[in-house]
Amino acid sequence: MHLTERFRNEPYLLINFVLAGVIVLIFLYSGIFSPVKDNYPVVCIHEKLTGKPCISCGLSHSFSLVVRGRISEAHKWNVYGLRVFLFFALQLALRVGFSIFYIRYLDTRRQLITYDIASSIALFVVCFLPYIEYIFNLVFPHSSP
Repeated sequence: MHLTERFRNEPYLLINFVLAGVIVLIFLYSGIFSPVKDNYPVVCIHEKLTGKPCISCGLSHSFSLVVRGRISEAHKWNVYGLRVFLFFALQLALRVGFSIFYIRYLDTRRQLITYDIASSIALFVVCFLPYIEYIFNLVFPHSSP
């Protein structure tokens, strides 16, 4: 079976391929654009509009520094940058791993997809919890008596 035909017949593989491609592009973006030159084409709209940094400010710098192995500097730019980077790195590994298992073990595909969904949700919640809490607090602010 030709590769494009396999993707057409196996949406799960197509989704994994596309997600893996997006993640690779994110890593390439992080490697190409330099924290030293500060030449990132994507800027924080929140900071541009309000003049105040948001919870995700410095994430591009942080990713670029993680890619370069400068973890402590990455933490200074965004304290959650490494968590988010790890999410993408682990998701890339999961996309590749689950796709291989999907191709090799035809009789376990339904279970595999269930494990994929469950592990991806758990990984997302763990890695993005500070952002989820931030958004939750914006939507449901604490009222003081």
